[in-house]
Amino acid sequence: MYLKRVVVTGSLAYDYIMSMPGKFSEHIMPDKIHIINVSFIMNTFQREYGGTGGNIAYSLSLLGVPVLLVGALGSDANDYQKHLKKLGIDLSAVKTFKDKTARGFVTTDSDDNQIWGFYEGAMKFSSKIKITEYFQDGDLLVVAPNDPKAMMKYVKEAVKNSIPYLFDPAFNIPHFMIDDLIFAIENAEILIGNDYEIHLIKKRLKEKNSINSLDKLKLLITTLGSRGSIIEYNKKKFKISPAKPKNINDPTGAGDAFRAGFISGLFYKKDLKMSGRMGAIASVYTVEKYGTQTHFYHKTDFQKRYEQNYSQKLNL
Repeated sequence: MYLKRVVVTGSLAYDYIMSMPGKFSEHIMPDKIHIINVSFIMNTFQREYGGTGGNIAYSLSLLGVPVLLVGALGSDANDYQKHLKKLGIDLSAVKTFKDKTARGFVTTDSDDNQIWGFYEGAMKFSSKIKITEYFQDGDLLVVAPNDPKAMMKYVKEAVKNSIPYLFDPAFNIPHFMIDDLIFAIENAEILIGNDYEIHLIKKRLKEKNSINSLDKLKLLITTLGSRGSIIEYNKKKFKISPAKPKNINDPTGAGDAFRAGFISGLFYKKDLKMSGRMGAIASVYTVEKYGTQTHFYHKTDFQKRYEQNYSQKLNL
């Protein structure tokens, strides 16, 4: 795949990140899930810049990949725009609407399990953004979690304009009409999700007797958290071993960073195995910092970290 630029669509939000010292399993009784009523005491709390689109664009920019970010912000997000502009990200397709910027609320337990709540805010206007006027030859479109209506609009526009795209449905898998989900998967260049999400996709496809839709994929990536990832291409499957973090601070945003690292590998014309390893390196930088856009590195730092983990030179 020849890439000149990455067009990133996805949510733009303020993340409210909280963590607790115990485990969800200590509070939740499986046999009482139908009458659940729990409260968690947090030992950390922080507000950070976030959203899937913002997170992916942020890490791509650290690796020198040209990025056009597409997304919806509220009129309360001047600071967020300044933050992204400092990184040289093209914000010409980020539109401001008369609403509050989306908010994500996440609680993480001591096993790195997470429970999210999300206030859509200005994100519900994402489908009003016309991305066709921004498409160029050599683009890869990233359709990351966003307003479901906007995600399907972007998929259909990419197919109509022969723009290759990465499809990352994530928490929207249950919200898509099954025919839309099948269309998005069958036309994607890349489908990515964690092991739970890929399992859920297979479950929905099986209910429609469309499990063979996955056979039409060029590339399927399943992330496994601290266990690495699996890449399936042309009926071949190989495992990407995880990189080693210096510390484990907060897992929020690690998946978005992985996506950015992997896509950067494609941009720099690396093979799939090396691109997967780049995703693993990018993800641990996020794990080591509290927040999703608080990590920072230069390409030279990244290359050194890659060589330390995989005993292989990385030239970017």
